[in-house]
Amino acid sequence: MANTEKFRNACEEAVQLFDKLNIESQTEIKSKLEYCIGSYDHDKNPSGLYEYGKIALKELKSFKTKNPRKVNKKIIDNLEKNLEN
Repeated sequence: MANTEKFRNACEEAVQLFDKLNIESQTEIKSKLEYCIGSYDHDKNPSGLYEYGKIALKELKSFKTKNPRKVNKKIIDNLEKNLEN
């Protein structure tokens, strides 16, 4: 269960980054991820969290290739590491 909590926290960091970047194409991913975090906090079922966490990871990696200085590598690493576990 501890790994899921770490992944939840990594997803929370991704949401904060999406807020900071304020990119319209990422608004839907951000809102779905926020919903999944809230849902996980309520019922501890991580399925949606992992589903949208993977999508957020893909989106952040793609954005980072075009804007390397705007995305902290640590956020991507945290998502990847906790997704593998």
